[in-house]
Amino acid sequence: MELPHILALAILQGLTEFLPISSSAHLILLPIIAGWEDQGLAFDVAVHVGTLSAVIFYFRHTLRNLSLDWFQSLKLRKHIGESFLAWAVLFATIPAGLAGLLLNDIVDNHLRSPLIIAATTIGFGLLLGWADWYGKRQREIKQLNWKDILYIGLAQALSLIPGTSRSGITMTAGLMLGLSRHAAAQFSFLLSIPIIFLAGGWISVKLIKSSIAIDWTTLFSGALFSAISAYICIHFFMKLITQIGMWPFVIYRLLLGAILITLFI
Repeated sequence: MELPHILALAILQGLTEFLPISSSAHLILLPIIAGWEDQGLAFDVAVHVGTLSAVIFYFRHTLRNLSLDWFQSLKLRKHIGESFLAWAVLFATIPAGLAGLLLNDIVDNHLRSPLIIAATTIGFGLLLGWADWYGKRQREIKQLNWKDILYIGLAQALSLIPGTSRSGITMTAGLMLGLSRHAAAQFSFLLSIPIIFLAGGWISVKLIKSSIAIDWTTLFSGALFSAISAYICIHFFMKLITQIGMWPFVIYRLLLGAILITLFI
């Protein structure tokens, strides 16, 4: 891969992984529109490692507390401190993990077309706007119950469909349950850690089985640039989301969907 391609795809992955606009859709569409060859499984793993590193580093203090309290809860068999949130993140990951195992091939073979991406980009964008407009935005993460967590986890499973946006659909579910924008975003980002880890592991297994030659310089560059752009994205999103709301991203999704329909219908 040439350096401009590496930069464009890595930065795009870093920005769109955590904004509610679908990273998978953008990584599929950019090579199609630009006329580039597909970047391949190895590069996909590398940029996901970059975004995973960024979210772990950003929430490092929170994750440290969650981990310590989670191990204590295992030992004492009761909730300790922040252990409930740790269990919530793990529990909410199960539906998407199972859906990925069962439906990944169907998604790869039948749901990656530009028109499907256009439909999901517009449809789930409108749902995000509705949730942001009508959501009460009064609850915090600590007020979630197991039913709420299951609901968000099932919503995350829909993100297998390109154009849905993992962060977008989980924030939508959170807002519909009455979470504040900041709480919905924080829970969504914490949920990204196990699901990106699982997805990256799954792609890595496929990569090992395929015996594809590895260009380590390209992979390291992709991981580095995606990590930097993802960290910057998370930092500013968490600072600004309460003020700007979700509608700038809704409008972007509607425009992107309209452009895709114009180009590919």
